[in-house]
Amino acid sequence: MAQVETQVDHDKINLKLILVSGRVREIQFPPSTSAADVCDYVFNNWPPEWDDEKVTSSSLLKLIYHGRFLHGTVTLSALSLPLEPNSNDSLKKAKRGSNCCRCSIC
Repeated sequence: MAQVETQVDHDKINLKLILVSGRVREIQFPPSTSAADVCDYVFNNWPPEWDDEKVTSSSLLKLIYHGRFLHGTVTLSALSLPLEPNSNDSLKKAKRGSNCCRCSIC
């Protein structure tokens, strides 16, 4: 379903997941992926360096996008997230070293 960011796949949406503590992980997902699927994937593939913050269930993970909690059934495509950066945005993101959208996990 998803893959940890190593190379940008322009058929997927690149999400930058940020824990409340500030730890960051970039993962690519197909546009049809729901918020619940993102939480399940993150929970089932929890990075070892995040072990001290691991929760007991994926249902305890919540995604926040643009200041709003995402309902589990909302798909990434419904949020109109870009599959690839547009030309105006790509220069800014290239300077930051990232071509993705950000979601916080809490």
